[in-house]
Amino acid sequence: MESQSYFNNRRRIRANAHIRELASSVYLNHKEFIQPLFVDESINARTPISSLNEVNSDTIDSLLLQIASDIKFGVTKFLLFPVPLKKSNNNFDFSFVLKAYESIRANFGDSIWVAADVCLCAYTSHGHCGVLNKNKSAVLNDASVKIIADYALQLAQAGADCIAPSDMMDGRIHAIRSILNENGFDNKAIMSYSAKFSSQFYGPFRDACKSTPGKDCLITDRKTYQSSAFNGNDAILSTIRDIEEGADIVMVKPALAYLDIIQKIKQQTAFPLAAYHVSGEYQSIELLAQQQLVERSNAHVEVWTAIKRAGADIIISYAARHAQNWIKEINY
Repeated sequence: MESQSYFNNRRRIRANAHIRELASSVYLNHKEFIQPLFVDESINARTPISSLNEVNSDTIDSLLLQIASDIKFGVTKFLLFPVPLKKSNNNFDFSFVLKAYESIRANFGDSIWVAADVCLCAYTSHGHCGVLNKNKSAVLNDASVKIIADYALQLAQAGADCIAPSDMMDGRIHAIRSILNENGFDNKAIMSYSAKFSSQFYGPFRDACKSTPGKDCLITDRKTYQSSAFNGNDAILSTIRDIEEGADIVMVKPALAYLDIIQKIKQQTAFPLAAYHVSGEYQSIELLAQQQLVERSNAHVEVWTAIKRAGADIIISYAARHAQNWIKEINY
């Protein structure tokens, strides 16, 4: 027993921070992070989002200031979510967010990369990600795809670097890739929300975007077009389909509750893979930290490490603006 302990002592590679660092198999880099941003047409000044600690809704002017501040902390990649003033069920007005992209490009040029979330949930009065049938009992897939593809083209024309459709309509990647290519935007990437689950962890985001589904309609959730937590194979097959249709980056959302899906997709496709550490996952850590039940930065870094260990290449996090400093301070 003494001899076996002598040869199998695992504590030697845990003895101090230096050897723990040398033995580590996962490394984080702040350049792999994307910072979500919200631009809200209904406000006149930057407004804290009460359900998302240290995250704000911005006007176009304050959005530019936020981006400039984030750049100082090493952030160069962003994912922008628009919150329009007026809701509708048809004839959507995208002019506000198009102006936001034009302003971003005019102020920052090619020094940053901005992905455009493409969905209708913030635009519709019922909060669903597409248009409904006449009796408001179902989301119409093909009609929604046409609107979403046209919207994607307008975003590309306004200066978005990447189109990130989160609506989960079938066939939208093919439609977006086709319309972009036909209009000379074959260089614009598509980051597909390919494995997006119907989840309980989106609450703070829906609060920020005013996009909770179920108002004035017969369907109160998004289970008919988002993947089920009970069917991981559906998410994997949807991801493979989106790759075949022209996606350049695929995504798993949420991240922490679906680490197994991240791992399986990476193993099966070896494709650039993003993981979205969503609002409810983020805010859970923030609330624990406020109660001094976890150390904030260490808890976020631990989750990021798990996401990276599972196979993600890219991490979308509301705390991405802290990644550079927190990663430097990692105590291996």
